[in-house]
Amino acid sequence: MAGRLAAVGSRVLGGHGAAARSAASALRHRAGMGLPVGRHIVPDQPLPVNDELVWDNGTPYPEPCIDRLAPHIGKYEALAWLCGGLGFFATLGLAAALNDKASKVPYTPKVYPYDNLRAELGDRP
Repeated sequence: MAGRLAAVGSRVLGGHGAAARSAASALRHRAGMGLPVGRHIVPDQPLPVNDELVWDNGTPYPEPCIDRLAPHIGKYEALAWLCGGLGFFATLGLAAALNDKASKVPYTPKVYPYDNLRAELGDRP
């Protein structure tokens, strides 16, 4: 693909001049920006024991793959928060199911004229 782009760039810029060669070189190397994740370093010695647990993309500050956003919260406190949240949504769903008017009245109430036929059905004022 890069070879085809270089050939097209060479033809567009007019042959085999210096500008065409520089355009072909730039197209070949991703417009001069390099690889998307930095330099690719091939290891020449054994990797450290837990190397797969660190995300190192060439930035000055590699970060761990397992995020510890709140190390002061224990596993049982986290479990309590999870159960409390799930219990809240279960209670909300149960309340919505118990208060479902569509299941109590499965049909649309019919509306009659003359104040819903109040006098004709025996409810006189």
